[in-house]
Amino acid sequence: MSSNNASSSRNANGVYYFSQGWRLIRMPGIKRYVLMPLLVNIVLMGLAFWWLFTQLGDWIPALMSHVPSWLQWLSYLLWPVAVVSVLLVSSYFFSTITNLIAAPFNGLLAEQLEGQLTGKSLPESGLLSTLKDVPRIMKREWLKLAYYLPRAFVLLILYFIPGIGQTLAPLLWFLFSAWMMAIQYCDYPFDNHKVSFPQMRSALTSHRVANLQFGALTSLFTMIPVLNLVIMPVAVCGATAMWVDRYRAGFVR
Repeated sequence: MSSNNASSSRNANGVYYFSQGWRLIRMPGIKRYVLMPLLVNIVLMGLAFWWLFTQLGDWIPALMSHVPSWLQWLSYLLWPVAVVSVLLVSSYFFSTITNLIAAPFNGLLAEQLEGQLTGKSLPESGLLSTLKDVPRIMKREWLKLAYYLPRAFVLLILYFIPGIGQTLAPLLWFLFSAWMMAIQYCDYPFDNHKVSFPQMRSALTSHRVANLQFGALTSLFTMIPVLNLVIMPVAVCGATAMWVDRYRAGFVR
């Protein structure tokens, strides 16, 4: 990324960085680091969504059975809301598991891409360094999970509140999923520089709208068959470009 491009993109929104991810996965010298996250994502997400679509026929009627009788006239509206809700919850759950397994490879991809974009490699970089860091990387993934679970639990309870809860829950879940997707993928370049999890969240909050845009697009593509098989390395690359443009200068001297 040239200095002119970097300068002009600092004011870009999350849509820009998401689109950059699709371009950057094809960058010479980066393709081989895309391969392993891509294979993990194809295998796990492919199997997960195949299983999900075999279960939807049972889950949706069960979810609709909680709608009170006085709201049955809204069933034609609540049915698609229920489908989207199941897809949102499931896609983030599947994505979390996949990212947990692929975390070392995603960190390596973010590291190598940052080196390409800045012309400055990390002091300790490469596959061997990444393998030595696996325990720390896994601890970081559990921190993200600990942040996610209690908030997700509260939102899931809303689904069982007739009327208002079932109407608001899908919207709130989508916003929360967008925020968590931003955290999930932006964390890789932050973690490569040993920036703490609270510091990372604080930095993302300072550009909340852009990160919600980025996370919302990632969430949407995670729910789309076929496209969801390649979204992981795309999101890692887009988030790394955002790190380089917006955050790196504040943490790397």
